[in-house]
Amino acid sequence: MHKRRIVLRSISTIAVVSAAGIPLSAFALQKVDPKEPQAVSLGYTDDSKTVDTKKYPKHDPSQTCDTCQFYQAAQQAGNIAPCSVFGGKGVAAKGWCSAYTRKPA
Repeated sequence: MHKRRIVLRSISTIAVVSAAGIPLSAFALQKVDPKEPQAVSLGYTDDSKTVDTKKYPKHDPSQTCDTCQFYQAAQQAGNIAPCSVFGGKGVAAKGWCSAYTRKPA
């Protein structure tokens, strides 16, 4: 009987979350840590305004993850969405990295 309640409670929680329009993948989305090796090598930052312009002279403050073709905005949760450059880990919408490529118009 106890297991049955857990299953029913889980199903009702999933139904509420789905009805609210929140993708279930949003709960499992791991955010990129700017200090991890891949992020450091690409100059990733959570805020495009803080990019080292001496190291990345081609950076423009208007370049943000949410305007990059690798940002998967359709799966966005808050201001974080998966990025294909980082293997589907979440990046900040206003973030930036040197792999930035503007979305096609």
